[in-house]
Amino acid sequence: MSKRIPRLALEQMPGELAQYLRSTKVDRLGYLGEFFQCTAHNADVLMSFMAFTDALGRALPKNLTEVSALTVAGLMDNAYERNQHERLCEKLGLSSEWIAAVERLQPDAAVELADAERAVQRYVIAAIERRGIGVESEFEAMLDHLSPAQAMAVAMLAGRYVAHALVVNTLALKPPVASIFDAARV
Repeated sequence: MSKRIPRLALEQMPGELAQYLRSTKVDRLGYLGEFFQCTAHNADVLMSFMAFTDALGRALPKNLTEVSALTVAGLMDNAYERNQHERLCEKLGLSSEWIAAVERLQPDAAVELADAERAVQRYVIAAIERRGIGVESEFEAMLDHLSPAQAMAVAMLAGRYVAHALVVNTLALKPPVASIFDAARV
């Protein structure tokens, strides 16, 4: 973990960013994640990233957002994001069986997932594994279940979660919360 990137407290951040993070993250989660403590060094970029995230959240049904988030987190070894999204899935009413099915990254065997969810996961896996090259069939199959706007949102959302994973993995940030499947979780 890089110690050369100081972790900023909320009080050290520019007013608009601090207010946004307090209202959207700290008050809801009860903590300020290390991802934000580090990326806040570039407040304008972080605010744009969060606006992008918020817009994507409005563009898709929650279950499709969570399929995308958990799939990218699994493929990119991003336990930081995976653990947080597992908890969000629970709050959204998605079962632990559904979450586990998504995390297995085997959409063809995931009977717990709806057709649209499996199509999204197939596309996201293909897009990441092949860097977006030669994924036309998976994208077209996704379009059998989603509108053009939703399909584009999935493609953009996958990129958003890859960007998060690159930051987390570069800085070796530890997850702020345990996995819901962690036996030690109380």
